[in-house]
Amino acid sequence: MSTAISPTAYNYKVVRQFAVMTVIWGVIGMSLGVFIAAQLVWPELNLGMEWTSFGRLRPLHTNAVIFAFGGCALMATSFYVVQRTSQVRLISDGLAAFVFWGWQAVIVAAVITLPMGFTGSKEYAELEWPIDILLGIVWIAYAVVFFGTIVKRQTKHIYVGNWFYGAFILVTAMLHIVNSAAVPVSLFKSYSAYAGATDAMIQWWYGHNAVGFFLTTGFLGMMYYFVPKQAERPIYSYRLSIVHFWALITLYIWAGPHHLHYTALPDWAQSLGMAMSIILLAPSWGGMINGMMSLSGAWHKLRTDPILRFLVVSLAFYGMSTFEGPMMAIKTVNALSHYTDWTIGHVHAGALGWVAMISIGALYHLIPKVFGRPQMHSVGLINAHFWLATIGTVLYIASMWVNGITQGLMWRAVNEDGTLTYSFVEALEASHPGYVVRMIGGAFFVAGMLLMAYNTYRTVRAAKASEYEAAAQIPAGVAH
Repeated sequence: MSTAISPTAYNYKVVRQFAVMTVIWGVIGMSLGVFIAAQLVWPELNLGMEWTSFGRLRPLHTNAVIFAFGGCALMATSFYVVQRTSQVRLISDGLAAFVFWGWQAVIVAAVITLPMGFTGSKEYAELEWPIDILLGIVWIAYAVVFFGTIVKRQTKHIYVGNWFYGAFILVTAMLHIVNSAAVPVSLFKSYSAYAGATDAMIQWWYGHNAVGFFLTTGFLGMMYYFVPKQAERPIYSYRLSIVHFWALITLYIWAGPHHLHYTALPDWAQSLGMAMSIILLAPSWGGMINGMMSLSGAWHKLRTDPILRFLVVSLAFYGMSTFEGPMMAIKTVNALSHYTDWTIGHVHAGALGWVAMISIGALYHLIPKVFGRPQMHSVGLINAHFWLATIGTVLYIASMWVNGITQGLMWRAVNEDGTLTYSFVEALEASHPGYVVRMIGGAFFVAGMLLMAYNTYRTVRAAKASEYEAAAQIPAGVAH
C-alpha cells in the first residue's frame, strides 16, 4: 500500500491494527470476566482443572482488559491524535510496527503463562521476568515513536491531549521498571527485589498509579481530543485543562498507601495516602467538568448521536468513581469497605463506566476515519451497544455496592459476649444474589461488545485500499 511509504500521509496502518485488536481483545477479556463471575455463582465452573480455576483466570482477565483492551485503545488513539495534532507522520513506521507486534506478543505470552500458574503474584504485575523485560523494551519503543513525533511536529503548540498521553507513557515506564525489579531463580520464577511492608508499598505505589496513569491519565488524553471533536465544540477551558494536568500528575502518585489501611504499613504513610486521595478529588472533577462543559451549545446532539453519548456518560462515570475513590480512602469508611465487593464495584465503575465507554466512543469516531468510511456500518447498532453497556455497568456496580456493604456489616457484627454474629460462610451466602446480578451485568456488557465487533467487521469489510490512502493524506496548513 502506498501510504506505507508516502511522507505526505499519516501512518494510519498501525492505528487500524491497534483499533481492530482493541475490539478483539475487549471481547476476549470481558468474556473471560463473565466466565469467572459465573464461577462465583456456580463454583463447579472451575471444571476441576488447575488451568481454569478462578485464581489463574482472574489475573488473565485483569491483564486482558487493562493491558490488551485498554493498552491497544491507548496506543491506537495516541498514535492517531499525535499525528493529527502535530500535522506530521509518525517518526518511524518500522518502530511503530514493532510496538504493535511486540505488544501483541506480550499479551499472547500472558495468555499462555498465567493459566499455567507462572506468576510474580503482584496485582496487575503478575507477568514473570522474561515477559516483563519484553514489555519494557516495547514500551520504550512506544515512547520513542510518540515523543519523536512530537519533536518533529509542524505546529508550534503541543495540544493538551498529548501532554496527558506523554505523562501516561513516562510514568507507566517508571512504575513498571521499579515494581518489576526481581531476582530470577529460573526461566519462569523470580522473587521480588523488595521485602515485607516495603514490597507491599512499592506494589501499591505501582498498583494505584497503574489506575492513575494507565487507566486515567492516558484516557484523559483521549477525552481531550475525542469529546471536542465529536461534539464539534472547542474544549470548555484550555486554562483549566493545563491546571488539571499538573494537579493530577502531582497528586496521583502519592495516593497508593490507601490500599494498605490497617496493615503493617506505618500509620503516617497510611494517613498521607488518605490525605492525598481526598485532595485528588479536585483535579479529577476539574477534568470531568471541563469535558462536560465542552458540550455547551451541543447538548441537543445527545438525542441523535450515540457516539457522543458514550463519551459523555463515560465522563459521568469518571466523576462518580473519582468521588467514590477518595471517600473509600478515608480510614473510617475503609474499615467497612476494605476486602469487600464494594472495592470490586468501585474498580468496575472506573473500568467499565469510564475506561471502556470512552474507549468505545473514541473507537466509533476513529475507525471510520482511518478506514476512509463516512461513518460506522450501523448507527442503530451503536445505539443498542450504548444501552447494553450502560445497563450492564449499572447492574454490575449496584450489585457490588450492596454486596460490599452487606459483607462489611456482617463481618463487623458482634454478639454481646464479643463473639462474631455471622460466620464467613453466612456472609458468602448473603452475597450470592449479588454475584448473579453482577454476572448478568457483565453479560450485558459483553453482548454490546459483540455488536461492536460485528459493526467494526462490516465497516472494515466495506472499506477499500484507495479509501485508506485518501483518508491518510495530511491536509496542508489545516489544524486538527
